[in-house]
Amino acid sequence: MEELEFFRKINVLSVEQATTLPFLTYRLAADGMNVIRIEHPDRPDPNRFIGDDVLGEEAINSYFLPLNVGKKAITLNFATDEGKQILKDLVRKLDVDIFATNQLQESCVRAGIDYDTLKEVKDDLIWIGITGFGPDVSEPAYDPVLQARAGLMDLNGEPDGPPTVFGLPVADLLAGEHAYSETLKALFRREGTDQGSKIDISMFQCAASWLHSVFSLTKSFGYHITRKGNTHRFFAPVSIFKTKGGYVYIAVGNDRQWDSITKLPGFEALGKDEYVKNAGRIADVENLNAEIEKITAARTSEEIVALFSGIGVPVSSVKTVKDVADDPHIEKKMIHSKDPKTGKEVFLPPLPVISAFLQSTGLEVSFPPRVGEHNEEIYGEVLGYSPERIGELKKKKVI
Repeated sequence: MEELEFFRKINVLSVEQATTLPFLTYRLAADGMNVIRIEHPDRPDPNRFIGDDVLGEEAINSYFLPLNVGKKAITLNFATDEGKQILKDLVRKLDVDIFATNQLQESCVRAGIDYDTLKEVKDDLIWIGITGFGPDVSEPAYDPVLQARAGLMDLNGEPDGPPTVFGLPVADLLAGEHAYSETLKALFRREGTDQGSKIDISMFQCAASWLHSVFSLTKSFGYHITRKGNTHRFFAPVSIFKTKGGYVYIAVGNDRQWDSITKLPGFEALGKDEYVKNAGRIADVENLNAEIEKITAARTSEEIVALFSGIGVPVSSVKTVKDVADDPHIEKKMIHSKDPKTGKEVFLPPLPVISAFLQSTGLEVSFPPRVGEHNEEIYGEVLGYSPERIGELKKKKVI
C-alpha cells in the first residue's frame, strides 16, 4: 500500500507527441501517477489521426490508443501570454512533481516550458526532456533514422542483404525506458534531498548504448561486426530452422547442450569430432546448420520443441503477435482499458512487473482521452475557473 499511496500522489504534466515520451508517461500512469497530457487546441498530437477510425469519431484513431491509456488530456496554447501564465498556475496549483516534453530545446524556451522557467515556479520540479540528440542539438529525429545512425540497422538482416530496420520502434521505446528509470531515480533522490532534477535524454545515445559488447569489441580490438541474419557470431548452432509447416529457433549455449542434441533420435549423425567444441561448430556453421535443417524439416515444430525442451536446450517455435496475445501466460496478465462511451476495449501486453496500482485495479486503466477531455475538470476544479472563463478561453483559442 505504501507504493500505491506514494505514486498516486505524483502529478505529471506532459507536452508529448509521437511515441517515445507517450511510452514513458504510459509507464508512469501504469504505476498509478496522475498523468495529464497537454496539447495545442488546434493542433493536437498528430498520432491522434494515424491508424483506423475504430471509435467512429475524429482525433482518436487506433494508433493513438495503446500509448495513451491511463491518462487525462487538456488543451493549452503556450504561444499566448495568457497560456504561459495558465501553465505556471497549473504547475503551482496542481503541485506538479514531473514535467515532461519531447520538444526541441529552442522550442521549449520559446514556449516557456523549459526547465529554468518552470523551476522558478516550483523549485523541486523534476523536468524531463527527450530529444533526438540531446538539448544542444536542434536536429530532429525519427526512430528509423536513429536506428540507421546508431548502427542498429547494420546489425539487422541477412549477411548478403541490405541493412534492415527492426520490427519495432526500438529507439523510441528504449529512450522511453531509460527516461522511466531516470525519473524513478529522480523521485528517489528528491525524497532524500528535497531537490528537483533536470533530465535530458538523447534518443541517439540510448540507441547506441544497446551496442554495448559489439561497440566495445569494435573500438577496443578492431573487430568488424555486421549482419549475421538469424545466426550468432560467437555460438553455434544458434539459428532459425525450417520444420514441417513452420520454423523453430534453437540456441545452443555450451558444449554440454550440443552433446545432448547428438544423442537425440535422428540427430546422431551430427556427433562429429570436429563439432564437439563450439569453435569447431562456428568454423563450419553453414554446413552444420544445413545438416540440422535436413532433420528438423522432416518434423513438426511441436515435435522439435518437445525434443529439445526435454534435454534442456533453449528452443521455441516462431510465434506471431497474435499467438503471443493468445498465450495463456500473457493473456491472464494483459492490461486492459474500456471506453465508457462506445464499449470498445484496448488490450496491452503485461509490463515487466505488475505495479501495486495495476494489482489494485485488476489490470484495468482508464481509456485514452479525447482532445481536451479534462479541460473542465482541471481548469474548473483545480484552477477554479468559472464556466464563463473556460468558455472565454476556448473562444480565444487559449485552451
